[in-house]
Amino acid sequence: MSDAFAGKVILITGGARNLGRAMGIAFAAEGASIAINARTERPELAQTLAAIEAAGGKAIPAIGDVTDRAVVDRMVAAIVEKFGRLDILVNNAVTHATKPFLELSFEDWRAPITVTLDGAFHCTQAAVPAMIRAGGGSIVNMGGLFGHMPIPNRAPTAAAKAGLAGLTRALALELAAHNINVNYVAPGPANTVRDGPFKFDMTRIPFGRFAEPAEIVATVMMLCGKDGRFITGQTVHVNGGLFMNN
Repeated sequence: MSDAFAGKVILITGGARNLGRAMGIAFAAEGASIAINARTERPELAQTLAAIEAAGGKAIPAIGDVTDRAVVDRMVAAIVEKFGRLDILVNNAVTHATKPFLELSFEDWRAPITVTLDGAFHCTQAAVPAMIRAGGGSIVNMGGLFGHMPIPNRAPTAAAKAGLAGLTRALALELAAHNINVNYVAPGPANTVRDGPFKFDMTRIPFGRFAEPAEIVATVMMLCGKDGRFITGQTVHVNGGLFMNN
C-alpha cells in the first residue's frame, strides 16, 4: 500500500461490481477511504466492501437511489459525518435500454438518462459543497464509447453519455475557481461481468483485445491524483484505439 490518496475520501456511485469495485480496491490500496454506492443492499456490494477492506482500506456502503435528490443529500451527509470530508466523486451509476429506437417506450428512453445524467447532477450538486470545504477535489464522470460512436439499439445510452460529456465541460469551467477538476473517462469494451451476451468484432480494436479494468482505473486515478490536477474538462478515451479507428 502507498499513500498517494491518504486522507482522501471517495464516493463511487454504482460501485458494487465491475469498474466500481476495481476503482474502490485501487483507491483503497493507495490509502483512501471509500464510500460505495448501490441502489439497494445486495451480495455484490458486500463482496466489494470486503475486497476493499482486504486491500487494507476503509469502506462503507452508501445505499441510495442516485435519481432521488433527498436520498442523495442524506447519503453525502452520512459520508461526511463518518469521514469528516469528501474529496473525490466518481459518477459511475448507469443503466441501459437495448431496443431499436422505434420500439422504445418513453420509460425506456428516460431510464438511462435519469440514472446517468440526472444522477450525476444530483450527486455532484450534493458533493461539491463538501469538496469546497476540503479545499478542492476531483470529479470523474464515467462515460462510454456509445456517447461518441453510437451503435444500433442503444439510442438512450448514447444520448445520456453524450449529455454527460457536455455536463463535464460545463462543470469544469464553473468549478475550477473552487480548485475542483472535472473530467470524463470513456472506456471501450472491457473484461467485466455482463448481464447478457455481448458480441464485438475484435478486429475493430487496433490493440486486438478488450481493456482490463485496471487499465481504465489507472486513468481515473491519474485524473484524481496530484499529477492530474491541471487536467480538466477533458474526455479521455481508454479503448485501445477503437474510437480513433472508426
